[in-house]
Amino acid sequence: MSDDPGLRDRKKAATRAALSHAAWSIMVTDGLAAVTPEAVAERVGVSSRTFRNYFASREEAIVDGWSRRHHALADRVRERPAAEPVWDSLLTVLPEAALEIIGSRDDIALMIQVITESPTLLAHNLLALQRTSGLLAEVVAERSGERRLVPHVVAGAVLAALASAVTYWATHDTDEPLPDLLRQCLEHLRAGLPVGPPTP
Repeated sequence: MSDDPGLRDRKKAATRAALSHAAWSIMVTDGLAAVTPEAVAERVGVSSRTFRNYFASREEAIVDGWSRRHHALADRVRERPAAEPVWDSLLTVLPEAALEIIGSRDDIALMIQVITESPTLLAHNLLALQRTSGLLAEVVAERSGERRLVPHVVAGAVLAALASAVTYWATHDTDEPLPDLLRQCLEHLRAGLPVGPPTP
């Protein structure tokens, strides 16, 4: 066995990702009830004890991969040019990353359905979004110089826009690509959400 800490960390990360992917895949094909530690472990080729070493529940495992992709958003915004305005960075990064984070339309539609039927999965999903919001707020604060509430308001609004675009895309009969829908949501946010009178 290698004593290289970096190698051990990469192996652990790979095992965690494989377990989460297996949990997600089983849920998609067989439903939430089929996602057991034994089934997930068998799919990956490890013991059920290994599964429990990484995750406290099936819901945590299902959300983990999606959550980590969300968390990476903050790093991608941070990597944009330092002089670029925050909203320009968000509009560049988020629409392009949307499909990479979310996955297929059918899968996310199923996820939305399962979340509405599982309070535990909903709780894990909300916790993942809360963590992502905190990471994104840190980046907004760094890039804008704003402190106190403003970065948290921006981060929360941006993630709400992402959730709105994804839900609309997955549950409505629309031909618009997800990146375009998200870009529209972000443009509305940047403009201050102008809402005019109803059309006669």
